[in-house]
Amino acid sequence: MSIEIRPSPQALETLDWAKGDGLLPAVVQDADTLQVLMLGYVNAESLHITQVTGHMTFYSRSKQRLWTKGEQSGHVLAVQSISVDCDADTVLVLARPAGPTCHTGAESCFDGAPKDFLGGLDQLVAVRDAQRPPGSYTTALFEGGIRRIAQKVGEEGVETALAAVAQDDEALLGESADLLYHLLVLLRARGLSLDDARAVLEQRHSHG
Repeated sequence: MSIEIRPSPQALETLDWAKGDGLLPAVVQDADTLQVLMLGYVNAESLHITQVTGHMTFYSRSKQRLWTKGEQSGHVLAVQSISVDCDADTVLVLARPAGPTCHTGAESCFDGAPKDFLGGLDQLVAVRDAQRPPGSYTTALFEGGIRRIAQKVGEEGVETALAAVAQDDEALLGESADLLYHLLVLLRARGLSLDDARAVLEQRHSHG
């Protein structure tokens, strides 16, 4: 598994292990929703194992040993990227969780931690595409083919525009939600994602 190191692979070599007596805090965020999932601690060995396996491995201060998140529950954290902070004494990990992160069964160890719902919906659409559960409207869209999905996006776009000029705010918001959902399905049907569209917007923004 390839893990992106930000700003570069050499960034991990600058980590100040001495500052924390060989341990550094690792903040873990959901790669899609950006919800803060948990805080753990890593040492050089656990960080190396994380890079090799792609699953987040910590050092347990209470048990005095290495432990991989989900080693018993199966709720592993599939690491997408690792960033180093400006003082080189903390790492930020973006990961995709395979189930609840908290031992209580909650998504996050931080109650009420904010998240990007649209990013989560995009991942749910991806799961529907992969699994195609019967009875799911999203499954029906995918099985209808890309032309049908594109048609739905066109219909929802027209309905959104009409709501903007002829209906109230509630109607406009409802149609906008329908449009966004069907657009996510269309992107996924083409092998694309919300992140791909975001990247285009970010590139345009960076160029003024």
